[in-house]
Parts: sequence; C-alpha cells; structure tokens
Amino acid sequence: MTTEGAASASAEEPAGTGEHYPIAPRRVSFDWENTPLHWIPDEPTATHVINVLHLLLPAGERWFVKVFKEGLPLVTDAELLKDVKGFMGQEATHSVQHSYVLEHLAAQRLDTADYTKYVDYLFEKLLGEQPPPGIPIPAREWLRFRLSVIAAIEQFTAVLGDWVLAAEGLDHAGADEVMLDLLRWHGAEEVEHRAVAFDMYQHCGGEGLPRYARRVVGMAVTAPVMLYMWAWGAAYLIRHDPQLAGRPRYSLAAHNSAVRKGLLPTWKELGSAVPRYLRRSYHPSREGSMRRAVEYLAQSPAARTAAGAIGRAALA
Repeated sequence: MTTEGAASASAEEPAGTGEHYPIAPRRVSFDWENTPLHWIPDEPTATHVINVLHLLLPAGERWFVKVFKEGLPLVTDAELLKDVKGFMGQEATHSVQHSYVLEHLAAQRLDTADYTKYVDYLFEKLLGEQPPPGIPIPAREWLRFRLSVIAAIEQFTAVLGDWVLAAEGLDHAGADEVMLDLLRWHGAEEVEHRAVAFDMYQHCGGEGLPRYARRVVGMAVTAPVMLYMWAWGAAYLIRHDPQLAGRPRYSLAAHNSAVRKGLLPTWKELGSAVPRYLRRSYHPSREGSMRRAVEYLAQSPAARTAAGAIGRAALA
C-alpha cells in the first residue's frame, strides 16, 4: 500500500469515529506439508526477507505478552483492559504459528537456531523483566520503556500488515496459498489491534512531555534495531539456504528488484511510518485500513475453519 493509500484509508476511517472492533484470538492452524522452501517461486530473496518474520516473532510476541502481563495492574480503563487481553491472546497465537514455520524450515534443512538464539537473548535478557546489569532504572520506568518499544514495533507491524493485505504482486507471482493465508491472517489481526499497544503505553506511560519523550526514545531504539535484525536475518537465511548453491549473500539489488515487482514493501512505505509516529497528535487508528483487515478475516481459510470449529463446539 502506498503512502497515499494509507492517507486515503485514514480519511476513510478517522480516529475515534469508527466502530470499535472486538479483539479476540482466532485459534487457527496451517498445514505446511506442501509449502516449498521458496514459497514465492524463483524469488529466494523476497521469500527470505519475509521469512525473517518467522525468526523474530515467536520470541518477540511471547515477550509482548510478558510485558503486557506486567502492566495489567496499571490499567484502570475497562475497555482498554479488554482490548489488552484480546491483544495478548492474538499475539500468543501468532507466536505459536510462526514457531511452526520454523519447524517447517528446519525439516527442509534450513536450521535457524544459530540466529534465533540471539533473538531470544534480546527479548529474554536485554529486554527482560529486570534491566540489564549496570543500568540503574526504577522498575516502573523500565516497564514504561518496554511498553514504548512495543508500541513502536506495533507501528511497523500495522504497516506491514496493511501492506501484505494489499500486495497483489504476491498473488501474481504464484506465492504459496498457505503461507499467504498465514501472513494475511496475521497482518489483518495486526491492523485490527493496531492501536492497542499505543493506547496501553499512553495509559501507563505517565503524563505530559516525559510520556512523549519516552515514546520518541522507544522509536529511536526500535527502528535501527529492527532494520539491523531484519538485514542480518535475511542474510542468514540466504547464506544457509540448502537450495542455493555457492553460499550466496543477501543482495540489495535483488531486494530492490523484488520491491519493484510488488513482492516486498517499498523503503518509503517503511520509512514514512517513523515520522508519522513521531507527531505529537499521532494515533495508530489512522494506520492502514480496518475495512480491508476485517474483510480478509471473513474470508481467510484458516480463520473460517477456526470460526467453524468454535461454532460446532457451541452446538455440541
């Protein structure tokens, strides 16, 4: 989706005036048996750039849930509390489903453990319940900082979620239908709960300038770390891909070629998410298209199967 498209969606769905969508986890499942390693045919770079999601999200989304659980006692708004619990349920499900993709990659001789151990260290140790040794910061302030990081990450996941829902280039390229459903189901839920992490931070992050300054710091830390981890992850996957001969390296030229084909978001789409987020008046309810997300969730094969199972259980 272009920046102009995002602006159009914003005008269509202004903050604070639309319907409030209930946020609840969908107990989806996916069958990976027939999904090839290069699930975008003849596009290993695009495939692996997107596959970095599977490396980052299992540990990252478990961490989201842990941090939000720490923050629950601070939530005094009943509607926000309900949304936060729905967010936690969705993120826990995302973590599990992306973990299954890692198992599928390993079964195809692409083991990711030498990379994901660093992701685990980032979230479990450096950003764990206690600050790293040598950083004297009060417990409440450490919680607020980590909430600001989650809000910043969720800005990017909302942008990526809206992009994948509109990425017709993936369909034209013949991308694997199961992987597309995973990505679009996940992307739709990211748009669905796009404002929850931001609202949680605003609610728990204090008042006035310190709250805004901490939000800026959260993005200043998050954006470069995400860029580094993503580039490193893509390079790792390409270098260890058993179907690519000669131990090739990640190529920016190949990446940009995939962007031109509509297989990856543009640098402008990703980069423009940062200045939008840094506006004092910003709110994520203006990010992406909720209508498109809800429409996809109504047609997603995995989401429909999950809803049908719930319906059958209710009738039993």
